[in-house]
Amino acid sequence: MNNRITSLFNIQYPVIQAGMIWASGWRLASAVSNAGGLGLIGAGSMYPAVLREHIQKCKQATGKPFGVNVPLLYPDIDQLINIILEEGVQIVFTSAGNPKTWTPVLKAAGIKVVHVVSSAAFALKSEAAGVDAVVAEGFEAGGHNGREETTTMVLIPAVCEQVKIPVIAAGGIGSGKAMAAAFALGASGVQVGSRFVATPEASSHINFKQAVVNAKEGDTMLSLKKLAPVRLIKNNFYQAVQQAEDSGADANALKTLLGRARAKSGMFEGNLEEGELEIGQVSALIHDIKPAAVILEEIWTEFRDTIRRLNSPDS
Repeated sequence: MNNRITSLFNIQYPVIQAGMIWASGWRLASAVSNAGGLGLIGAGSMYPAVLREHIQKCKQATGKPFGVNVPLLYPDIDQLINIILEEGVQIVFTSAGNPKTWTPVLKAAGIKVVHVVSSAAFALKSEAAGVDAVVAEGFEAGGHNGREETTTMVLIPAVCEQVKIPVIAAGGIGSGKAMAAAFALGASGVQVGSRFVATPEASSHINFKQAVVNAKEGDTMLSLKKLAPVRLIKNNFYQAVQQAEDSGADANALKTLLGRARAKSGMFEGNLEEGELEIGQVSALIHDIKPAAVILEEIWTEFRDTIRRLNSPDS
């Protein structure tokens, strides 16, 4: 396929694997890139030296384009950006912060920059900051969400109406049918997160992967809204947060309850009851663990077949 996203990143399929904490290291990113998509290393759970190691290993594992996702509110953001520049990374997805801060620096180095947004207003600000594209991420997505709680079905056309740069749809997309729906709404590509967690290449703990496969409709909820809204699988920790919020706990009390390394405990170390288990609503539609390349091929084949069926006079 040749469109604005495949041309921008020089990839075969307009499918981006999301940069996810504790899941998307060099193995997953290189596997997706080798299969024709765009793999992203998730820097949000990496110390600077660890990020450098993952970038270098990804270079060795693939000769195809890959990128790095960087949360701009990361405490060592200066070090992460310097490593990205020193290692010659060509594609950077930024999130959780003001794109005006680092986009000019990255663009000056010839890097393609994409910013993740949760509203049309933020998309316009990102376009004004000079990014090459935006990821419009709907309320269904796993991990940290926008406070607007706008669903993907509404967000994508709203963003496409406002900006001229390419729009990548995210949130609830784990199949070719969902990809076709996103394209019908105006997107030029899709970003897939949760589906790629359930792969051998993802660095998440097998317990977490199995929890994703076992999740049913309604098993994830948006939580910690007084801090930074995050979609979690319901477990003991989630119930404790809900009880605290129902009792009127303020942000400081919730920070104390959250503690440190809660996400690492759940997603990387496999503590399914007391850990933070970040995953999207689409987990209800994920039923197995399979290689990233197989998932990408299945998404693309189903997307192509869906478009053909919809264009058929018998549809």
